[in-house]
Amino acid sequence: MQEDLNIKADLFKLCETSIRTRIKTLEEALQSIAESRDNETKSSAGDKYETGRAMMQIEEAKNSTQLAQAQEVMHELMRIDLNGQSSSIGLGSLVKTSGGTYFLAIGLGKVHWEGQLYFCISVNSPIGQLLLHKKAGDIVVFNGKKIQIEAVS
Repeated sequence: MQEDLNIKADLFKLCETSIRTRIKTLEEALQSIAESRDNETKSSAGDKYETGRAMMQIEEAKNSTQLAQAQEVMHELMRIDLNGQSSSIGLGSLVKTSGGTYFLAIGLGKVHWEGQLYFCISVNSPIGQLLLHKKAGDIVVFNGKKIQIEAVS
């Protein structure tokens, strides 16, 4: 049980580091775009200037959307109570199955940690939706394969 809490804490830190890095990268990209836009001076080639400015605005909008999504993911991650105990699967659960071990947090995918393979998934992912509210002993079918839930912590 304590080992599972340690694994959950380590996987949580991996998720948190990943999303913080993503947020920082997007914030830096937005800052760079703003600096480029502010330093841009209208040249004699007006059409070229306008095209460049429009491309910067598109890139800025794309990065702003991605930043908002990353911040929402961080908000969802911060809702996890690592000490919470429940017999049914929910956000923050470590789920051992016949098909692998899942940590329901954010969608990072495969994570190798201390020689073991874990799947960090979102509760909104297809497999996350199947596992949600299930208990040890339950069976789910994913992509035509039966997966037995062995333990939930």
